[in-house]
Amino acid sequence: MLRSMTGYGRGEATALGKKLTIELKAVNHRFSEVVVRLPKSMNQLEDRVRQYIQSKISRGRVDCYFTVEESASKIMKVKVDKNLATSYYKAIKEVFSELGISGEVGPEHILSLPGLIALEEPDDDIEKFWPVIHQVLEEAVGSLLEMRDKEGKRLQEDIRCRTEKIKQLNTEIEKRAPLVTQEYRARLNQRLQELLPESRVDPGRMVTEVAFFAERSNITEENVRIQSHLSQLISSLDAEEPVGRKLDFLIQEINREVNTIASKANDLLISQTAVEVKSELEKIREQVQNVE
Repeated sequence: MLRSMTGYGRGEATALGKKLTIELKAVNHRFSEVVVRLPKSMNQLEDRVRQYIQSKISRGRVDCYFTVEESASKIMKVKVDKNLATSYYKAIKEVFSELGISGEVGPEHILSLPGLIALEEPDDDIEKFWPVIHQVLEEAVGSLLEMRDKEGKRLQEDIRCRTEKIKQLNTEIEKRAPLVTQEYRARLNQRLQELLPESRVDPGRMVTEVAFFAERSNITEENVRIQSHLSQLISSLDAEEPVGRKLDFLIQEINREVNTIASKANDLLISQTAVEVKSELEKIREQVQNVE
């Protein structure tokens, strides 16, 4: 079954005092592209997250948004820059000495200075979070694939319907093709009858001219190739593997054959039918651009 390249997926879980949320937004793209946006503290997991998504999605652009919220109060770490404190102490003593200030340098002179004391979040062991992150990622990818499958089913139905219509139109062209030469013979004979006395019409030349026209306007090969491409297209709709690029190629080939038919047939009805075929092909092509 076809799978669309567009979709949305979400997963979340709470563990180890944190609420983890992953959102996936997918759109169509010629190749596979995964953009991961992680909190700074989780940056080292970027490759693992990307590889997992790419193992499940072969084509399309996927934006992964990863958020972490603290679900409970946590103890902050107090960090004291001892080297900076020593530098401050020495600098203040020098100032006291230079200005002749009596007294000792005390805590009240140092503790309020900038950069000496800072609050830090406790370091998280990323490996402890990975099993939970993997679970949330699986949930998000699963919901994304479910949406892509539903959209793909609608695409499949539409493409199948339009393909069947093209098959019918091509059958009409096949039925019409033999009549084109017959009608040309009749028109040519009538024209010659009007322009030349009957005795001066060369039957051999007449046969040669009609044969040349028939050869020049023969579209049998093009019809056969179109039917073959259509059969491949229909069978591809039920394939298990991604077939977006294959469908795109088949549509291009069918379009090329239809253009050849329109230029060779030299018949108004066939040309009009070819235009209908091209119209349906364009609608299928637009749908295929969104198929994985």
